[in-house]
Amino acid sequence: MLLRGAALAAALRHGLAAVTSWDRTNHRGTPLSLLAGPALALASPAAPAELVAGVGAGALGLYDDVAGHRESERSAKGLRGHAAALREGRVTAGAVKVAGLGAVGVLAAAGLPRRTPADVLIGGAVVAGTANLLNLLDLRPGRALKVAALGGALLGQPQVVGASLALLPEDLRERTMLGDTGANAVGAVLGVGLLRRVPSTGGRAAVLAVLVGLTLASERVSFSAVIDRTPALRWVDRLGRLP
Repeated sequence: MLLRGAALAAALRHGLAAVTSWDRTNHRGTPLSLLAGPALALASPAAPAELVAGVGAGALGLYDDVAGHRESERSAKGLRGHAAALREGRVTAGAVKVAGLGAVGVLAAAGLPRRTPADVLIGGAVVAGTANLLNLLDLRPGRALKVAALGGALLGQPQVVGASLALLPEDLRERTMLGDTGANAVGAVLGVGLLRRVPSTGGRAAVLAVLVGLTLASERVSFSAVIDRTPALRWVDRLGRLP
């Protein structure tokens, strides 16, 4: 499964590049390809529930990558930004994505063994939360893919590990980037892996509480600043990156 994920991600990445292009300029002013995002979205899932989560979240991320890049959308950042836009009567691409991730999460959770509707609703929120969390971490080259590979290894998702590692070198060299498409997709797939490992309603509620806490903390605290202040995290985060 690990090798299949790696081979599929590499084949999709280069196959897409052969027929189309999709670039975005990074903070250095360097143009990067966003095609790694769709490749990861399609290569990470290994079972029906993961496929629903990965492709659904990836499609919503793709919408946000396209529509959210417009000048009129750039002022709406984070949950507070999208909420403020809604109060002004504007529905941002990010707000559409947040609502859509909840629906995709519920659909994915409904495909797993369950006992009550609460399991499905809480599970759906967990999938949406992990999709959002990976996107919040995708602020430096390689960071989201390193987290995805580690998460996949811990959750017993070798296809996620293989796909992430296959795309990591080009991400670290700043030739590609995941965008919302890839980060949301792999985060959602990891969320399904969490649900498989934590099938109880109480356990899922605890996981959701942690995800909500991290999401709210991101509104006030820079994850990048925390990582840079923590020697071990800083070393792992910068490993393989360009100076």
